[in-house]
Amino acid sequence: MVLPVKGNMTVMIDEFIAAHLDESLQEVMALCRQPSVSARREGTRECADLVVALLARHGLEVSKFETAGNPIIVGRIAGRSARTLLCYNHYDVQPPEPLNLWQSPPFEPVIRDGALFARGSRDDKGELVARLAALAAVRHAHAGQLPCGVTFIVEGEEEIGSPHIAEFVLQHRDLLVCNGAIWEEGGIEPEGAPYISLGARGLLAVELSVSTMKTDAHSGRAHFLPSAAWRMVRALQSLKDDSERITIEGFQSRAIPPTALDLEYLAKLPDSLALDREIYGIEHYLNGRTSAEIRRAVFEPTCNIQGITTGYQGDGLKTVIPSKASAKLDFRLVPDQVPSECLELLRRHLDKHGFGDVNVMLLGAMHPAKTSSADPLVALAASAAQEVYAKSAVIYPMVGGSSPIYAFRGPLGGIPVINPGIGYWDNRAHAPNEHIRIADFSQAVRHIARIIDGFADIGAP
Repeated sequence: MVLPVKGNMTVMIDEFIAAHLDESLQEVMALCRQPSVSARREGTRECADLVVALLARHGLEVSKFETAGNPIIVGRIAGRSARTLLCYNHYDVQPPEPLNLWQSPPFEPVIRDGALFARGSRDDKGELVARLAALAAVRHAHAGQLPCGVTFIVEGEEEIGSPHIAEFVLQHRDLLVCNGAIWEEGGIEPEGAPYISLGARGLLAVELSVSTMKTDAHSGRAHFLPSAAWRMVRALQSLKDDSERITIEGFQSRAIPPTALDLEYLAKLPDSLALDREIYGIEHYLNGRTSAEIRRAVFEPTCNIQGITTGYQGDGLKTVIPSKASAKLDFRLVPDQVPSECLELLRRHLDKHGFGDVNVMLLGAMHPAKTSSADPLVALAASAAQEVYAKSAVIYPMVGGSSPIYAFRGPLGGIPVINPGIGYWDNRAHAPNEHIRIADFSQAVRHIARIIDGFADIGAP
């Protein structure tokens, strides 16, 4: 699907974006000056108020909703069409530590070398402002009236797992009715091509624990006393075979394979082995898989050990038999796996293999979510990307991580979700010296503006 360029309308949009770029950057800096660290609830309420004022300044009808955590803000503006595009963002940020590694204070935004440095500039305050800047440009080009409705939902707990967003969406579906959504962040590949991801794997995070004795014991008794460390190692060993395949019976029975179009997009993805070698210091991928096999494997669930805690791990020697052991695991899930079902299958597996004494505690869960590769919104975003970047969009049918996309996609009728944005591979999000390149910001605003401008014309998804 290739949509026609709108000529003068597009020129007006781009000219408006360029003329108001400094103003948009000032809005990013104003948000970044306000600390909003959700892990410590530091400044989050103050930042929520700034977001309310910012949305209102851009002409949206704004409501702030209290939750058991930080407020959720919804802003809405109508358009000529009955179709509505939803933008999801968050105003909370990661802690800035270690502070000594920042070249400038994290909450004192500064522009240098063509980039804006501050905690939250990329993740996710700059992304929020980019969408507002795009909205303003489209309104200007259409003499004050948008071609489609736009709804913003901005939460303050994304960096701590979005514990209240799913419940909020279920309770306010009437307020969030839409025909498609732009997710929190996106950007460009290392070679400059824009990327569009269409889905994220789900998550099941658990902690296993086992106790074999009342107390640790002298290792001279290891020939007759049970070790919790060995007990845990054997339980963990039962979960995967040597080829990395999960051996929990029925675990993959609901997994849906990629479509033919998914496979076509996967085949076009860049080979990342050279970059992965540089970043991780590896010589080859797990089990000698090729880059093509790795790309396809994103449609496979995983079982990862985050960490194991048992016995003595201090300096020197301590000949001890551990009485307790624990391990934290995460399973990445693919459509249509259900976290609660997978948790039940894990418990059943441990019991069946003689590990009924190993306790399982749920730490977190997210459902997988995926937009169809054939959805018209994907075609619109790809066409707009080609026009702005003069490069074909790189489309990821699925990414390896997890996201609360499912909290919106399911309750809102299976809406398509995409993620154009301002980022590039070295933005340092979550790390010291987080920043956005101003050129990337401007290009992303142009891209998003074209999506807003064309969304009313692509018909029902």
